[in-house]
Amino acid sequence: MTPFAVAMPARILFGRGEAARAPGLIRGFGTRGIIVHGATPARAAWLVAALRAEGAETLALSCPGEPDLPMLEAALATARPFGVEWVVALGGGAALDLGKALAGLLPARGGPMDHLEVVGRALPLTDPPLPFIALPTTSGTGAEATKNAVIGLPEHGRKVSLRDDRMVARLAIVDPALTDGTPRAVTLASGLDAVTQVIEPFVSAKATPFTDAITAPAIPRGLQALHRLMAGEDPAARDDLAWVSLSGGIALANAGLGAVHGLAGVIGGLCPAPHGAICGALLGPILRCNRTRAGGETADRLDAVFGHIATILGGAAADAPETLAAWARAAGLPGLRDLGLSPGLHDRVARDALSSSSMKGNPVALPVADLMGALDAAA
Repeated sequence: MTPFAVAMPARILFGRGEAARAPGLIRGFGTRGIIVHGATPARAAWLVAALRAEGAETLALSCPGEPDLPMLEAALATARPFGVEWVVALGGGAALDLGKALAGLLPARGGPMDHLEVVGRALPLTDPPLPFIALPTTSGTGAEATKNAVIGLPEHGRKVSLRDDRMVARLAIVDPALTDGTPRAVTLASGLDAVTQVIEPFVSAKATPFTDAITAPAIPRGLQALHRLMAGEDPAARDDLAWVSLSGGIALANAGLGAVHGLAGVIGGLCPAPHGAICGALLGPILRCNRTRAGGETADRLDAVFGHIATILGGAAADAPETLAAWARAAGLPGLRDLGLSPGLHDRVARDALSSSSMKGNPVALPVADLMGALDAAA
């Protein structure tokens, strides 16, 4: 067996009601900390109040959208004088990424560009990150379990990662009740991201027995949960999708991703579209591209994915990528053009994606022509 390593949060609490344990556990990391939340401060008010009741001094920072370099630099400038001992992020993947980046960079001697990949110097962090505690309120990115934070670089038209094994959360509290009532469109987009993030590590060139063990059962579970949630609110399906999202975060931290995320990172830097929606639009077309070029075990793995899609969404297994794409569109997922990506940018996106770290996990080499074909199909 080929040697492999496992990176994951030091402690994970999963289940309904587990968020109630957060204040006491967070207080154990120190007295002063930052709470990063989404665009609506009211959703974090319960945690702010509970931490203050525990004797903690907190500074709340808003993450109104997917984090970019100016937002990160402003947050660092606000947080540095506060004497931070820990960082908590309560929200979707964007808030978790911003919180994780703050935890990594606040002790660092350099600025963000010293450590960001692709367009920065990609230097290792000089000092250990602050303790990071994650409470996701959507099921999608699995950022509560990953060792990277995705940051947009508007001037470069890219989204890239700040990455360090020590950035993995000290504590991840995944309480599916925090996701109850998520709007349908957000559920669809983030849910497709969660599904993508168990499919891509399962077929990844860097898959391991550990990642296989968590992704193989999560793929049908995620598809079924999302299918049920498109029919109506369903707490049991929310539980399942939260588990799949967590599984995807753990899997991608250990086996990487693939061409869906390689393209999505570039697209996200060019247009302000939700990451999950971009991934959802690309998943079917990239599955088709990969299967066309795959052989051996990779073909077998892709065929297993196709079988799950056909079982849950209908149609023939051979047509599963097209079935998935049609189902997502019928459920309300926009295409790339409606998300703001001009077809005239497809060639640039395809070429830039080749340098993405996510592309290294794709199970087969996809030339620019194939990537452009996938972009055209997702438009």
